[in-house]
Amino acid sequence: MAEDTEHQFWYNMRTGAVEKGLLSPSVDRVGPFATFDEATHALDKLRANSAKWAEDDAADDR
Repeated sequence: MAEDTEHQFWYNMRTGAVEKGLLSPSVDRVGPFATFDEATHALDKLRANSAKWAEDDAADDR
């Protein structure tokens, strides 16, 4: 099933703006997010994911 990218939200890493649909080049955006609010907090989610992955890697090294 193809996702409806025009109704999803993306966070533009270059500008810091939230965009609806595929407005920017893919290298500049992260997502998709279901809501504007989720996309607004994209950096928080990315930081949390990165911390979890680092923690998992550290546990694997023990």
